[in-house]
Amino acid sequence: MVANANTPLLTLNNGTTIPQLGFGVFKVDPDETTRIVTDALEVGYRHIDTAAIYGNEEGVGAAIASSGIPRDELFVTTKLWNDRQTDAEAAFDESLGKLGLDYVDLYLIHWPTPQKDTFVQAWTSLEKIYASGRAKAIGVSNFLVPHLEKLLANTDVVPAVNQIELHPAHQQPEVTAFSREHGIAIEAWGPLGQGKYPLFETPEVSQAAEAHGKTPAQVVIRWHLQTGNIVFPKSNSRSRMAENFDVFDFELTSDEIAAISSLEREGRVGAHPDEVN
Repeated sequence: MVANANTPLLTLNNGTTIPQLGFGVFKVDPDETTRIVTDALEVGYRHIDTAAIYGNEEGVGAAIASSGIPRDELFVTTKLWNDRQTDAEAAFDESLGKLGLDYVDLYLIHWPTPQKDTFVQAWTSLEKIYASGRAKAIGVSNFLVPHLEKLLANTDVVPAVNQIELHPAHQQPEVTAFSREHGIAIEAWGPLGQGKYPLFETPEVSQAAEAHGKTPAQVVIRWHLQTGNIVFPKSNSRSRMAENFDVFDFELTSDEIAAISSLEREGRVGAHPDEVN
């Protein structure tokens, strides 16, 4: 794909390229989604992350359709919800219809739901979708090491990404190391700590922000980019979207990266993947 000139592209394990900075629409009101995604595209974002459970795929699709941006310059992700793991191909077709697209760039299993023990079955359906070309890449979300081990042992296609809760207070080093060892890129959801951890008030973040003339949020996004994460902050405010996108004109020092990385607290904000069933 051709991304906005500002945004770095990463190459996934199947050769697909993905903009490293994107825009997420979790908890975005379906009635407001078209306006919000239109704003994001006008700001410069070319990577949009949605999911069936968000209920706003139609709004994302409408914004894309009216944007005038060539399809091959956009990267669109959606996700399979937990109650459709045994019906994944039909669920995918529904998502594609709501988005109004011929294909998505990335399709993810949203949660492993280990008590149901159907994610391997779901993955075989995703492999068929991938083979058909209707998803340019397939991956998983919220998978821990045991879930990844089971998937790799029982299927053919290695996930292109693992989208997990990741921010300086919760870096999931075991999952991150295992994923990268197997060529699985890391995507970070909740990248700013979702407001539950006062990351912005820590001296590690605030001093870096002052040193570079940037906001604490920009510093944390920059930390993600420099540590290799794919990241998509969300905001309903166009000015905040623009602020979050304005992170390519400075670079954190190795000491600043190390200081922010020292904020690890195992501070999970969202649900534990073994408990979502």
